Amino acid sequence: MPDTTDNSSNEPARLTSKQRAHLRSLAHGNKPVVHVGKDGLSDAVMTSIEEAFNTRELLKIRILDNANEQPRDMAHAIADRMEGVQVVHTMGWTVTFYRPDPDEPQIELP
Repeated sequence: MPDTTDNSSNEPARLTSKQRAHLRSLAHGNKPVVHVGKDGLSDAVMTSIEEAFNTRELLKIRILDNANEQPRDMAHAIADRMEGVQVVHTMGWTVTFYRPDPDEPQIELP
């Protein structure tokens, strides 16, 4: 697997369009695991997202209509608050995230 870390920081390198397409295809049949509502990115929601990443590398989150922010803005806020998380895709009110397992990554990026 190619090195996905940027040598200048601890942040992962940006996903290429080919890698994003691969991850989108893997996540296609997945259903959203976490739902974000009017309370936005509360501590409880962030804990739920963190726990969801403990068992998977790809994660779909559904932003409900009554959320105070737009899905794209909320997706980037989540990625900024969580180490190693990258936004793969935003479609409508559903966002797909990727974070490789630090010990045993299951998904091999092209």
